[in-house]
Amino acid sequence: MTESIQLTVLIPLYNEDESLPELHDWIVRVVTEQNYTYEILFVDDGSTDDSWNVIERLSVRNSHVRGIRFTRNYGKTTALQTGFQACRGQVIITMDADLQDSPDEIPELYRMITEDKYDLVSGWKQKRYDPITKTLPTKLFNAVSRWISGVQLHDFNCGLKAYRQKVVKTIAPSLYGDMHRNLPIVANWNGFSRIGEKVVQHRARKYGTTKFGLERFVNGFLDVLVIGFVHRFSKRPMHFFGTLGTLSFFIGSVLAIWLIVEKLINISQGVKFRNATDNPLFFFGLVAIILGVQLFLAGFIGEMLVRQSMHHSGEHQIAERIGFSGPVSV
Repeated sequence: MTESIQLTVLIPLYNEDESLPELHDWIVRVVTEQNYTYEILFVDDGSTDDSWNVIERLSVRNSHVRGIRFTRNYGKTTALQTGFQACRGQVIITMDADLQDSPDEIPELYRMITEDKYDLVSGWKQKRYDPITKTLPTKLFNAVSRWISGVQLHDFNCGLKAYRQKVVKTIAPSLYGDMHRNLPIVANWNGFSRIGEKVVQHRARKYGTTKFGLERFVNGFLDVLVIGFVHRFSKRPMHFFGTLGTLSFFIGSVLAIWLIVEKLINISQGVKFRNATDNPLFFFGLVAIILGVQLFLAGFIGEMLVRQSMHHSGEHQIAERIGFSGPVSV
């Protein structure tokens, strides 16, 4: 049986060797003052600097440090997914490795999970030390996420979050792509609706440079749309494709019948008429009928695939582990 402890501090990282010792010491000071039983789990997402060697040295100094290293860079979502599957804490707190998240927030986040009984608590960087090229797209992304998901958070993308263990164990198998930006949405749609928010300190980056560009906001927006679609229709694709297909087929059929009836009336009355193929509406109706049939078939095939069930398996490769007595399910 996996040993249970109070707290896991999960840190995904990529090329952050300069900040790791300071971050480790800061976390240890905070959790020691609070007398938590804890582990610090570093997930090295294929760093090309000295990050893994730093983690190895930290694990020698502190038996509570564990580490996982990927063979290459797979992205933050995969790092979090693997960390979620490997963590042992009853409360899991995630934070970035760049020292922009303050470990001093840990006690209150822990309290909100254990005493206030939240399933998930998301940090809100109310005051940010970022240029407007990051803050403005962030506001737009958050607004769209609130509108689509119904989850009322100010900052979906904050890396500082706290989770009940059951939450991360439930959502981890379904994560892929760049879903780390939408974890509160995924949790909510898995039935974990007690989602809180805490204003947290945002610190200016001390070492290195950001690993994300403006494209992350476009990807994040698209991911929100995908999550919304999958949540509503993954188990019933016919409801989506079948509805659109039926509507399209109906419109096309009505146009075709109307053109035929109009022509017959004109013939019976001896009125000059033109061929149906000379009317642009004929081709519009024909396309609508064909499209309707294709959409309906797409829904039918989707239903058969759902019946067959789909098992998602990760393809990332772990190069090394530190602090694990047995295999880790990934």
